[in-house]
Parts: sequence; structure tokens; C-alpha cells
Amino acid sequence: MNKIIANVDEAVRDIPDGATLMSGGFGLCGNPENLIAALHRKGTKGLTIISNNCGTTELGLGILLKANQVKKIVASYVGENKVFEQQMLSGTLEVELNPQGTLAERIRAGGCGIGGFFTPSGAGTELAKGKETRMIDGRLHVLETPLKADFTIVRAWKADTWGNLVFRKTARNFSPMMCMAGKVTIVEAEHIVPAGEIDPDQVHLPGIFVHRIIQSKNLEKWIERRTVQKKA
Repeated sequence: MNKIIANVDEAVRDIPDGATLMSGGFGLCGNPENLIAALHRKGTKGLTIISNNCGTTELGLGILLKANQVKKIVASYVGENKVFEQQMLSGTLEVELNPQGTLAERIRAGGCGIGGFFTPSGAGTELAKGKETRMIDGRLHVLETPLKADFTIVRAWKADTWGNLVFRKTARNFSPMMCMAGKVTIVEAEHIVPAGEIDPDQVHLPGIFVHRIIQSKNLEKWIERRTVQKKA
């Protein structure tokens, strides 16, 4: 039951070229910094990445994008990454954009075994092209299919040795459902405690969905846009 892996490079050892990877976080908040760095060192290529965004030009998942390790991105926001823009316009990167709520629900559907769902988001736009549509309550809806991954990487605020997880604030947005939708979930945690030390009512994700845990080290906790008040 102890799921602690001593070495971050060992934790990602079997992520192969061409894998589909879900990565938690929201913007740069809650990014699995150590696991992204390990994948960069490993040189895994041809990745399909499912994430809310693909980092910035220099940080987050942008590290993998800049190294040409990514084949396809499934995301909802891509506005902070110049490399993403260049690769998309040149045709070297395949992109599948989703409304943010649709992306979250597709991931949740993948983790919960739901075969698909109808949503009005994107109906009547280019995003609905080639998809089944249906009128529901007098409004056009589009059928969206679930998303799943070979591997999921996330950062948790706290984990116990069995894999029960607690996320902190914004970092909780996508990570729990991504853990459910991945065949193998790898977690880096800021704090690791013995099993039983996390109040069951405070667990955001039960350990049954977690396979490997590593201790986060030297986190930079990047900020996309720092806004400060000017001195009077």
C-alpha cells in the first residue's frame, strides 16, 4: 500500500513516446514541476497532452513544447505561449480547443465511465463541426465524448502514503478528475504524511486512483502575471 517512489526519474520511467498525458494545475498554479522536468530530461516525444493550458513560453508544460516533445494539445486556453502559437500556425502541433467547462466535463466523464454528454457550449460554432447535435428544451446541444489518458501527472498539497490527496485552492480545479481519468496516476506532493493522518472528510481524492507518489523538491511556484500595487 505504500506508494512512495524515491526518485522522480523512476516515477516517469515507463511513460513512452506517443503516450497520452493529463497534467494538472490551472495556468502555472499547481503545476507538477518536478514531474515535468523529469519528462524533459527523459526526452519522451510525441506526447498528446490534455491540460487546461500548455504553460507559458518558458515555464510549465511549455518546457516540453519548446523541446518539441509534444505532438498534440487538448486544452481550453493557450494565450500565454508564443511557441504554441508558432507551432500551431506552422502545422507542427495538432490542437483541439474546448470550452473550459466542456474540457472539465469531458475529463470527468472519462474518469466516471460516462460515454458522452450533450452541452449547449460550442453548439453552432466551428467547435461543433462534425459532431452529433440534438435539440434539447428548444436549444441546440452538441455531443462531447470523454477524455482518458495513459498517464496523469499532478501536484498535491498533501498526500499520505496510501495516496489519499488534498489539493490547495486553485490547484484543485482539474487535478482530482484527471487522476480518475488516467490509467496510471503519478503525484508529486508538497507534504507526505503517514496513512491515517489526513481527516477522511478532508480527502479530495481517495488513494485508489493514485499509483505513485514522489516528494516535491525546490518548487518555484511560478506566477504567470505578477500584479502589484504601485507605491503612492
